[in-house]
Amino acid sequence: MIPKREILEIATNSNLTAHVVEKDYVLGWIISGINQHKDIGNTWIFKGGTCLKKCCFETYRFSEDLDFTLQDEKHINEDFLKTTFTEISEWIYEKAGIEIPVDRMIFDIYENPRGILSCQGRLFYKGPLTPQSPKAMPRIKLDLSRDEVVVLPQVTTSVHHIYSDLPEEGFQISCYSYEEVFAEKIRALGERSRPRDLYDVINFYRR
Repeated sequence: MIPKREILEIATNSNLTAHVVEKDYVLGWIISGINQHKDIGNTWIFKGGTCLKKCCFETYRFSEDLDFTLQDEKHINEDFLKTTFTEISEWIYEKAGIEIPVDRMIFDIYENPRGILSCQGRLFYKGPLTPQSPKAMPRIKLDLSRDEVVVLPQVTTSVHHIYSDLPEEGFQISCYSYEEVFAEKIRALGERSRPRDLYDVINFYRR
């Protein structure tokens, strides 16, 4: 694991809080952990705001959720997800020393408005900024969906990871194409009208 001072230096140089930088650091390792897993690496397609930040525009707004479209409906299953993320957490701890306690993993399976099973998960972590109390551990949210139609072929792209523990081979992930992400953001803007979606669409247009 990188030292705490590296997080603090990047936070100071970027004019961000240390906890935002730490979360970005942990996100990189979770994305890599998902990519290397034998059961999900090729069938989970990364999308959303964090995909924009980590795969498209390094200087984009920071986002703290991990959004994936799943190609296998059997993966929307609490037992499968707990087993899979237990293996991912072990891999991350071995490679980076980041702790993701298995007993605090949460996977809520629910029916979305279209009657299709989806999942919201929460992963708590212990990174370079060690919390004083287990109750104060920060978390990352997972949004997993099955019913989104992916029109263009998924692409494998490098993941931005500015930290000193980036392996020589880097991080990769399967994700939406640039055009598909843009189309998804326009759809999201029409469905829910959140300020961040408007921000994303405007910045896409400017780029």
